[in-house]
Amino acid sequence: MKTFFSSLLGSFLGVIIASIIAAFIFIAIITSAVSGLMKEKGKTEAVTANSILHLKFDKKILERTPQNPFGDFSLGSFSSEKQLGLNDILASLAKAKEDPKIKGIYLDLSSVPSGIATIEEVRLALLDFKKSKKFIVSYGETYTQGAYYIASVSDKVFLNPAGAIEWKGLSAQIMFFKGLLDKIEVSAQIFRHGKFKSAIEPFDLDRMSPANRTQTIAYVGSIWNHIVDGVSAQRNIPTGELNTLANELSLQTAEEAKKYKFADELAYKDQVFAELNKLSGKKEADKPNLITLETYSKSPKPYKKGESLAKNKIAVIYAVGEIQSGEGDDNTIGSERISKALREARLDTTIKAIVLRVNSPGGSALASDVIWRETVLAKKAKPFIVSMGDVAASGGYYISCAADRIFAEPNTITGSIGVFGLLPNIQKLLNNKLGVTIDTVKTNKHADLGSLYRPVTVEERKYILDGIQHVYNEFITKVGAGRKMDTAAVDSIGQGRVWSGRDAKDKGLVDELGGINEAIAYAAKQAKIEKYKTVSLPRQKDVFSALFSDVEEDEQNRVMHNMLGERYEQYQQLRSLIQSKGIQARIPYDVVLY
Repeated sequence: MKTFFSSLLGSFLGVIIASIIAAFIFIAIITSAVSGLMKEKGKTEAVTANSILHLKFDKKILERTPQNPFGDFSLGSFSSEKQLGLNDILASLAKAKEDPKIKGIYLDLSSVPSGIATIEEVRLALLDFKKSKKFIVSYGETYTQGAYYIASVSDKVFLNPAGAIEWKGLSAQIMFFKGLLDKIEVSAQIFRHGKFKSAIEPFDLDRMSPANRTQTIAYVGSIWNHIVDGVSAQRNIPTGELNTLANELSLQTAEEAKKYKFADELAYKDQVFAELNKLSGKKEADKPNLITLETYSKSPKPYKKGESLAKNKIAVIYAVGEIQSGEGDDNTIGSERISKALREARLDTTIKAIVLRVNSPGGSALASDVIWRETVLAKKAKPFIVSMGDVAASGGYYISCAADRIFAEPNTITGSIGVFGLLPNIQKLLNNKLGVTIDTVKTNKHADLGSLYRPVTVEERKYILDGIQHVYNEFITKVGAGRKMDTAAVDSIGQGRVWSGRDAKDKGLVDELGGINEAIAYAAKQAKIEKYKTVSLPRQKDVFSALFSDVEEDEQNRVMHNMLGERYEQYQQLRSLIQSKGIQARIPYDVVLY
C-alpha cells in the first residue's frame, strides 16, 4: 500500500511538474508571439549613419515574407528564424538606394539556393541600387554559379585566397524509374497529349525521349546564355571566353579566378572588413557598421516631402506551389483560396488593378480551370497583369493566359501547354511477388475503372484519352483567346513544350521581360494612378493557425529535408506526381541554379 501511494504521489508530482514546464513554454511562446506582432505592427529599427547593408541569401528566398512573430524565438529544439520574402528584399533594396545612412552593400555569398528567376530579380535590384553611386562589395570563401551571378554586379569581388569560383555551365538531370518498376512488375499506364509532355517519362522510359531532349537543350541553353551575357556585361569578359573557361574548367584555384578577371582581389574577411570601413568612412581597425537585411526591413522608409497616404491600391495575389482543388495554403495553390482572393480584389473598389504573381509547376487541370474563370472575370473588371517567377508552366500558364499583359524573367520556366494522366497497375506485383490476389464484384462493366489492381481495357484507354484530348483542346482554346492566337498556332508551340522566358516572349506566350516591380508599375499605368499602395492576397495564415496546423506532417518534412538536403525538392516533386489525381497539367521538375 505504501508503495502504491508513493507511486501515486510520484505520478501526481510528475504531472504537476510537467504542467508547470508546459505552462512556462506556452507563456514563452505567447510572449514571443506578442513581441513579434508588436514589431510587425509598430516597432521599427533605427539605422545609424555610415551603415552597410549586409546580404547573405543563404536560405531559399520565398515569394513573400511569412507571417512569423516567433522570428527570433528559440527554446531547445523549438526554434524559428526570420526569413524575408522576395517582396521585402526588393522593397528594402529600393529603400536603401534612397537612404543616406546606407553607404553601400556587402554581399556575403557562397551558395544561393533559390530559383533562377528569383536570383535574376535580386540581381536586377542590385543593379538598380548601383545607380545611386553607392558601392557594392562581395566576398566569398567559395562562389557557386548562382552566388557568382549575383556577385558579378559588385564594384569589387573578393575571394578567399584558398577558395574557388564554380564555373562549369548548366545541366539538367532526370531520374527514371522504369527499370525499378519492371523489377517489381508494376506498369505505369500513361495517358497524355503533347509529344513534349515529359512529366510521365520517368515512369515509362529509361532516358529522355528525343522530343524532351530537344526542349531541354533549348531552354537550358537559353538560360545559360542569359547568365553568360549578364556576367560578360558586368565583368567585361567576352562571352566566347566565358564559355571556353567553363568548358576547360579553368577556374580551379583562387589565383586562376583572379587571372581570368572573375575576382578582383584575393583576401581574408578581416581585409575585406578593412576595405568596407574605408569605403564607408570609418577607421580601418573599427568593426564595420553592418546591418542585416532582416533588421533593415523593419526600419522606416526615408520621408519625402509631399508624400501622402495613397488611397488607391494594387492587389498582388500570390499563387505559389502546386495547383490543387480545395483551400491550399501559403505553399500550395488551392483553387478555392486563390479564387476567393481574385474575387475579393475584383469587387473591392479601392483596388484599381490586379497583379497575379505565379510561381507554379502546375497541377490539377480542373483546379487550374476554376482559377482561370476568376482571372477572366478579374480582367473584365480592371487591369489584370501576370508576373511569372521561377516557373509558371502547364497549369501555372493556364491560370496566367487570360492576363492583359504577362511579364516573365528571361530565365523563367514557362509554357508546357499539355496534359497527362498516370495510373499505376500493381497486379503483377501483388500476384507474382507477394502472392496476393484480388477478387472483385461490380454492378457495371467499368465500375472498377481506376483500380490499381488490373490494367485498363482498350475501351477504357480510349475513354481516358478522349478526356485528355478534351482538356487539352480546352487548354489551347483558352490560351488562344487570352493571347489572341488561333488554336493551331497555340498547338504548334504547345504539345507540352517547355520554354525559357526569353524564348516564350519570341513565341508570343509572354509580353515583357521583367520582374514583379515592372508588372506592378505597368498595372498602375494601365489603371491611370500615380500614387498607390500594394496589398498582398490571399491573406497569410495567422500565427496560431500556422502553429497548430499539421505539426506531424511538418516534422516529417523537416526530417526528410535534413536527410536529403538539396535533393529534398526532387523528393517532393516525385511524391506529388505519384499522389496526383485526375488529369494533370504540370511539369516534372524545377530548374535551380546553385
